[in-house]
Formats: sequence, C-alpha cells, structure tokens
Amino acid sequence: MIFGLSTATFTLLHVIISLVAIGSGLIALLGLLGGKLLPRWTALFLTTTVLTSATGFMFPNKTITPGIVVGILSMIVLLLAIVALYGRKLAGGWRGTYVISACVALYFNVFVLFAQLFAKVPALKAIAPTQSAPAFGITQLIVMLTFVVLTIRAFKKLRA
Repeated sequence: MIFGLSTATFTLLHVIISLVAIGSGLIALLGLLGGKLLPRWTALFLTTTVLTSATGFMFPNKTITPGIVVGILSMIVLLLAIVALYGRKLAGGWRGTYVISACVALYFNVFVLFAQLFAKVPALKAIAPTQSAPAFGITQLIVMLTFVVLTIRAFKKLRA
C-alpha cells in the first residue's frame, strides 16, 4: 500500500502521470521548435514531470535503482527549468538554460518509457531480454540522438 492505494493502483496512477508528462512535454517541445512558449502546456509538462519523479521515489526499493538515479537527475534539471522560466523569466542565458533543461527532462521521461516498454511488452522483451541487449541500446541511442537534434533546434529557434 502506498498512500492508501494498492501497489497496482499506485503504479497505474504513476504511469498515467508519466504519459501526461510525455504528451504535454512533446507539445511544449513543438512550441519551442516553432519559437514559441506554450505556457499552459509547459506548466502541465513541468508539473506532471515533477510528479512523475516524486511518485517514482515512493515505490518500495531497498537499493538505488537506475530509475531512482534518473529521477534524481530529472529533479535537478526540472529545478533548473523552473527557475529559468518562472524565477528568471528566461532573461539572458536563462532562456537557453530553460530549453536545454526542459528538453533533458523530457528525454529522461522518454528514456524511462522505452526502458519500461522493453521490460513489459512481450514482443520487445523477446528481442531485448535485458538492457544490455543490442536492440535496447540501439533504440536508446536513436532516442538520445533525436533529442540532441531537437534540443539544438529548439535552442536556436527560441533564442532567435
């Protein structure tokens, strides 16, 4: 039981929050690629991404897992994004700090999404039974490179 919810129910809630974070983050990223901030989508993305990490920490763990490490890193970049956007109002170098940190936070969400897909979807698990399998590594490399390109484009577009 976590906050009075069964582990299965809490897991479902965590997954729903994570999917909302990814969806709203992708829409906010599209805005950045168009040179625009989409304030409501951005707020939804930042809020649900913080909630994704926070709820991830609430699962019972006796060791530090890769998910916990990603959650900690995500909270760090989210703090930077929130300070840059709401505290520093994107003034000067904070604009670039926001774009990079928000994109990294979204990347972390998508990274975990693919890790979970490979762990839970039987067809994907069959081609990559472990995270050291080539198919998993290649997929994550493609995801990372995609985010590097998108982040660079968003950085250039929003700064212009």
